[in-house]
Amino acid sequence: MADLQINFAGIQAPNPFWLASAPPTNTGYQVQRAFEAGWGGAVWKTLGDPILNVSSRFAAMHFNGQRVAGFNNIELITDRPLEVNLEEIYETKKKYPNHALIASLMVEPEQEKWHEIVKRTEAAGVDGLELNFGCPHGMAERGMGSASGQVPELVEKQTYWVKEVAQTPVIVKLTPNITDITATAEAAVQGGADAISMINTINSLAGVDLDTWNTVPHVGGKGAHGGYCGPAVKPIALNMVAECARNPRINVPISGIGGISNWKDAAEFMLMGSGSVQVCTAAMHHGFSIVEDMIDGLSNYLDSKQISSVEGLVAKSVERYSDWGNLDLNYKVVARINNDTCINCNKCHIACEDTSHQCIDMLTSPDGNKYLEVREEDCVGCNLCSIVCPVEGAIEMVEIPNGEPMTWNERQAVLQQSVKS
Repeated sequence: MADLQINFAGIQAPNPFWLASAPPTNTGYQVQRAFEAGWGGAVWKTLGDPILNVSSRFAAMHFNGQRVAGFNNIELITDRPLEVNLEEIYETKKKYPNHALIASLMVEPEQEKWHEIVKRTEAAGVDGLELNFGCPHGMAERGMGSASGQVPELVEKQTYWVKEVAQTPVIVKLTPNITDITATAEAAVQGGADAISMINTINSLAGVDLDTWNTVPHVGGKGAHGGYCGPAVKPIALNMVAECARNPRINVPISGIGGISNWKDAAEFMLMGSGSVQVCTAAMHHGFSIVEDMIDGLSNYLDSKQISSVEGLVAKSVERYSDWGNLDLNYKVVARINNDTCINCNKCHIACEDTSHQCIDMLTSPDGNKYLEVREEDCVGCNLCSIVCPVEGAIEMVEIPNGEPMTWNERQAVLQQSVKS
């Protein structure tokens, strides 16, 4: 059986599944329940100066019958006294010494404030610190969270301040609300970060009530932008993890966050460079017990691949992720329809005819039966027909020979050379 234990930037954990800093990690009671359920680690809900939260804080996007495809919140950092949190952290770590317990921190961008909260938090016995430079609402309006996280110079400076006094590993949590997340990731590394985590939530407005015209959620008729997370953000998060993992200047471990709902999601993040994964929305939707399936699923998957540890999976797909200019222009796939399993819903034909390349013909056999056939010479291999098809395997994308490999970059180099000649 595969060994799920990890060493993430010097932080030991029995498995790579951690709860993210969020409502599920607000109290010692919750974190201890999570550890009992099987979670390998938890990032305590962000500590900082006292704040006040509002009532009516959450909203969700439901899509095509799926509840909570996306989740929006306008909750801020912990509204409980720092002393209470630190006492509960101490008791939790004492009771669960083998689980990873990380404290998320956020204060105003002042050296003295960072020094003070780091020293007090580490005295409570945490295994590491996560600097919250990602929260996009409320705190950002006060110069913290993503307001700092969008400025590489501030990320580097504040990380450096923390590293001046920190005795435990420092993880910098990055905001996705930025053009290029690698810029702030590099800044965190320059500041001395031992690891980075991503992504925090995305700026969002969940919706508008068409009866009352209030935003969703609203607080007494007024709304504000919040942070978006859940399954809908997974592709965005996965790309940002991959971009950092393939950047040679970002040579620190990555904790992946964003839409991770099951072991398959976790494995994808690991393949793209995550040494640990953090979960929030799925736990809020289904409870702490979901980690049981995550542990079993990942363990069985590693066994099926004959991989003995989590480390053997991390970053194995990174080398396969590149810039568009390095893709083979001569690689070609075409769609082939299996009419034995086709149910004649015609979704593929409609999609191709209306929105793609008009290469699926509706034909009639000699015995009068309708069927669909792809004109392979006109098919560009876009995959749309196989995506909209409701029958698994009814449309197969098949690779066909199409000349020697040639990327756009190689093509341009050849053209430039011919011009010089």
